[in-house]
Amino acid sequence: MLDKRCKATIEEVKVALEGELSYAQAEKLKLIRKHMESLDSLKDTLKDLIFRLAEKYQPKIKLLLTVPGIRSELTAIRIIAEIGTDMSVFETAKQLCSWAGVTPQNNESAGKKKTTRISRAGVYLKPLLVQIALAATKSQKYPEIRDKYQTLKKRRGHKKAIIAITRRLLIAIWHILSKNEPYNAELYHKADKPPANRMLTPELALALLRSKGYQIIDTDPAA
Repeated sequence: MLDKRCKATIEEVKVALEGELSYAQAEKLKLIRKHMESLDSLKDTLKDLIFRLAEKYQPKIKLLLTVPGIRSELTAIRIIAEIGTDMSVFETAKQLCSWAGVTPQNNESAGKKKTTRISRAGVYLKPLLVQIALAATKSQKYPEIRDKYQTLKKRRGHKKAIIAITRRLLIAIWHILSKNEPYNAELYHKADKPPANRMLTPELALALLRSKGYQIIDTDPAA
């Protein structure tokens, strides 16, 4: 019955168990046990309520269960509770990733990036997505994710590699909920559609091209 996380040896535990409990100690232990049983009962009641409220989202939940790393309905429900099921509120998957805080910050000056850290957004969603990504990288069912993680880990380290996998899985979730189709290996790197109703001035367009590494050449000799 010894828990595997217990640091004490079996002999030390046996020695600690020797002796007798006083009446007061025994009554305190009874109260503690009743309190723990009450908490377990409340947790079960709350879980039943969550599942009842989520019944109308069952089609979306089943789709999310096809995503690598999502192994329980409760995990899928938690994702839906954070981002909803209507992906039209996010023009692109990139917007969703930015909202969830899994994209690098845009902190650049004089053409030099000062930091590549992710933002503090998504305080509830981001830890959940990271746990999903960790589970996905350990699974043998999805070699495309495991291999990508190993490649990124060699170049960027474990933390940045996991965030990159997290971002790819969130992109897949955006496509899944947008198109009502289950996960497949191509979803997480599909290109986003161009943002709708977005206009740029010539100056902003040139700045965008320069940020992508393009060199602007003026073909007008009189300019």
